[in-house]
Amino acid sequence: MGMFSKSCEYALRAVFYIASNTLKGERVGIKQIAENINSPEAFLGKILQQLTRAGIVQSMKGPNGGFFMLPEQLKRPLADVVAVVDGNQIFVGCGLGLTYCSETNPCPLHNEFKKVRNELSYMLHNTQIGEFNEQLLTGKSTLNK
Repeated sequence: MGMFSKSCEYALRAVFYIASNTLKGERVGIKQIAENINSPEAFLGKILQQLTRAGIVQSMKGPNGGFFMLPEQLKRPLADVVAVVDGNQIFVGCGLGLTYCSETNPCPLHNEFKKVRNELSYMLHNTQIGEFNEQLLTGKSTLNK
């Protein structure tokens, strides 16, 4: 089980896949993306629509169409992808999912979870989408289960 929603996991995988193919000068279709990241095609379509509307990925219709990214999109932080799909709750939420948890009214996990949440937030805000392209292209990392 991951720390993100299933939608967010698919969004991150799709963005990495699109980014690595962009580096090769290729546009990729939804079917190809779905097959390579082990995602249901229809579900992925809705996610990619969100990412396109948010300006995280580009989409072009037609015979040479598909999804791709512009150089400035490759420099966006992973936090942008997470925020579009899951919102900002992962950056501010309670580890137990309580709505009343705060610094002045902490849950039992508050202080320890805050450390983990802050580290995750730092990583997502300081890691660019395109940073993993070389690892993916050389086979040092994978997007398949």
